[in-house]
Amino acid sequence: MNKNKELYQQQVIKVCAQVGKILVASGAEIPRVEQTVEYIGKSANVDISCYVTLSAVFIDSGDGMASHFVKVQLKGFNLQKVDEINHLSRSFQEGSITFTQLAKQVEIISEQVIDFPKRYKVLGAGLVSVTPMMVFTATWVDLALAFFIGMIGYSTLHTIERRTTVPYIKEALSSFIIATLASIVTLVGLGQSSSSIILCALMPLVPGLSITNSLREIISRHTISGMMRAVDAVLTAGAIGSGVILATSLTNQLLGGV
Repeated sequence: MNKNKELYQQQVIKVCAQVGKILVASGAEIPRVEQTVEYIGKSANVDISCYVTLSAVFIDSGDGMASHFVKVQLKGFNLQKVDEINHLSRSFQEGSITFTQLAKQVEIISEQVIDFPKRYKVLGAGLVSVTPMMVFTATWVDLALAFFIGMIGYSTLHTIERRTTVPYIKEALSSFIIATLASIVTLVGLGQSSSSIILCALMPLVPGLSITNSLREIISRHTISGMMRAVDAVLTAGAIGSGVILATSLTNQLLGGV
């Protein structure tokens, strides 16, 4: 293999590893990550193999002459980054952009902070909290309470997330705040059903995407990553449940119950 071809191969592998890292860190499914990375390599005329877990991306050339390893740190979900990477991948496969343009855009996406303003996310959390209340045919007062308590719980989640890296503590404390507020407003006569308010206000905290992805990965025979994601979702749900149990128990003891 001549020097220029070897350098090009290494560059392709490096870009593919960066693509895989962005996709995994943004919450993409593991089978889709491997598929996207290998498609990019194929479109760049480089035979590569890709193996991905939730904590690492391994890229290897078909001839075994080059390999690359990238450690991944999960940061929640950012589906907008996933969409932008997928769009770039399709454009490169169709020949709309060159490999150099692809590499530059991937670097930009990697460094770019793509997120919605906090006020929009908090408002969205309130709307998500209200939706399940329709199933319970709740009163308008309970709907309003679920809306505001859901927003407070989600705001608490983001505030704690910025101040600590301890896993699952933000879910536990946020659910504790939600259950405490729901119990208090019901106790003073503002709400009718504390359990319905708690259940609905917790919806923005539930790891629904993690559960869905874990099932899809297990079905796709990516058992290791699927089980890892499932365990994380179970621990998150456990933290939420423990916060609710602690809050309702304290309310029963200190305020006479709901």
